[in-house]
Amino acid sequence: MFLTFPNFNLYSTPLLILVVQGLIFAFLLLRRYLAQKYVADLLLGLLLLITAYHRTTYTIGFMDWYDTFRNTKVNYYLVNLGLAVGPLIYLYVKSLVVPNFKFKKVQLWHFLPALLAIVYDAIILIHDIQQPGFDEVQNGPWYLKYNMELLPRLFYGSYYTSYLLYFAFTIQLFYNYKKKIEQFFSNTYKVELNWIRNFLAIYIFLTVYSYAQDILSLFMEIGYKERWWVNLFSAIAVVYLGVKGYFTDLSSLYKLTFNFSPDTIVENEVKEDLTREKQKVKTYFEAEKPYLNPDLTLPEMAKLLKMGTNELSQVINSGFKMNFNDFVNTYRVDEVKNSMLDLKNEHLSLLAIAYDSGFNSKATFNRVFKKLTGVSPSQYLAKHKVGTS
Repeated sequence: MFLTFPNFNLYSTPLLILVVQGLIFAFLLLRRYLAQKYVADLLLGLLLLITAYHRTTYTIGFMDWYDTFRNTKVNYYLVNLGLAVGPLIYLYVKSLVVPNFKFKKVQLWHFLPALLAIVYDAIILIHDIQQPGFDEVQNGPWYLKYNMELLPRLFYGSYYTSYLLYFAFTIQLFYNYKKKIEQFFSNTYKVELNWIRNFLAIYIFLTVYSYAQDILSLFMEIGYKERWWVNLFSAIAVVYLGVKGYFTDLSSLYKLTFNFSPDTIVENEVKEDLTREKQKVKTYFEAEKPYLNPDLTLPEMAKLLKMGTNELSQVINSGFKMNFNDFVNTYRVDEVKNSMLDLKNEHLSLLAIAYDSGFNSKATFNRVFKKLTGVSPSQYLAKHKVGTS
């Protein structure tokens, strides 16, 4: 028999290259986990491994595996682990935003549905392999009946329900953490969790795209080649997430601790001498300019003022009616406005002035400046230079 496998073509080659690269980064993350024991590396590595593994069916299909090996049994071993993806996404984000996160045995319950899916496939294989003529066909009777007819209807319902629930849990976890971190850090560029935001956005996009195709398939024929696109996007995502997940330094997140809860800060809990303490904070900021330190944090500020972390947080939230991040950035923006209108700084760029004023990135500077002034830095400069000329 003439073998056409492997057939490297416009459909198979991009998938093969991207999937192999994704697998490489998955294994690099798993190897780093064995060396450094960061649970996040383990969870992301497994997630990328499963996402790349799910591209196998289409990759080898476009390489003409099924046409060349008509009686192949590969379908029995390409188990769909989609029910493990949602829990892995949730636990990965949790491992980044929960200080000193440790994977516990009780969390294995998240993967019970995925385990049941594996057992389901194993039972079908054990049954079919015992049937006469099994070697002469590609798929046995139970596979045809339960995996190609019954399972898709049952699986996709549970698959998307699982995704919906775990995405909801994860997004809530992310935004609660982002709110909390703004109470703790003066500059949120490094800890703003852009990586987690992009990570979630990619998986949400892939899920919505796949779900839209499944819905459309109820009303029109969605062929093998049409489904190539979602597999291509998934393969690209695996490479991107692998590269960014491996090379993005997240070590600072693993060490963060929060010894207060912003949600407990309420007006009636503030001390009677709030006015005095508010003036103390204001005087210190104006005289010493601690906001020029781009890495200023709430605990560091509390030490400088010889105040408790909770006490300082209450003064800022209740006295100044803003969180720590906005409070510090208000002073930074004022510093920028004064510096950009100072004639001795005419040779400096806006970004240089921003860095000198305590900001640590162009994106954060532009976003914060516009939030607090209503205009961009360049618009503000043009307006006030005209006004002073």
